[in-house]
Amino acid sequence: MIYMPKNSRRFVFRPFSLLYFGLLLLFLIVVFPILFVAFRNVFIEGLGLPPEVFGSVLFLSLIGSYINLPLTTIETKVPIYTYKKVRTFFVTWRIPTVEMGVKKTYVTINMGGGVVPILISGYLVLWAIPRCSIDLVQSYGKLLTVLVIVAYTTYRSSRIVKGLGIATPMFGPPLMTAFSTFAVDVFSPVSCPAQIAYVGGTIGTLIGADLFNLPKLPELGAPVVSIGGAGTFDGIYLTGIISVLLVLLLG
Repeated sequence: MIYMPKNSRRFVFRPFSLLYFGLLLLFLIVVFPILFVAFRNVFIEGLGLPPEVFGSVLFLSLIGSYINLPLTTIETKVPIYTYKKVRTFFVTWRIPTVEMGVKKTYVTINMGGGVVPILISGYLVLWAIPRCSIDLVQSYGKLLTVLVIVAYTTYRSSRIVKGLGIATPMFGPPLMTAFSTFAVDVFSPVSCPAQIAYVGGTIGTLIGADLFNLPKLPELGAPVVSIGGAGTFDGIYLTGIISVLLVLLLG
């Protein structure tokens, strides 16, 4: 379902099924309040955010998954097959012809899977990590390590789906985020595990799945391509949840 109002500055469409959306919303409403109440201090100390604020961010991300902001338009030349009618001696002949036409692909960024994670990551990198880090250079180095691992593995596992866009395994990015964060923590204790997991996981997924695949956009044949949207939103969203679980496990 795609809604593109005339002269609008945004695209509104459903990135996944209503059942899947309902399950994520139910999990957010039922499970997260219990975690918030039981581990409020752990959230504030480990993530640098009150649990209700982080819960609001996850809720806005879920709702924002329906909104895509246009960035640019890519025009691709494609063959258009038509038939030309030729009538002679009372007989009509259909002669196939091939013409080169222009197909437009609108490149957008998803509000919930692109804009919100980038803003939150900027806040964590510039404010939260410096406040909780013992060695800022070391923390940024670990963040870069996690980001590179997630970006590379996400890129390798991403698939080009013609007519849809770029798709990644649902649990690939969050599991790799958890693994790489724990691995870095084993070699050298991480002072800001949740922040590093969130930033490294979400931005790494955006870079690996979407930015690295930008040169392949003309091959998609999709009318709309969403950065952080359909195909990659679930991985980015679940990475945010994984960062919360890391707070509880390592906090």
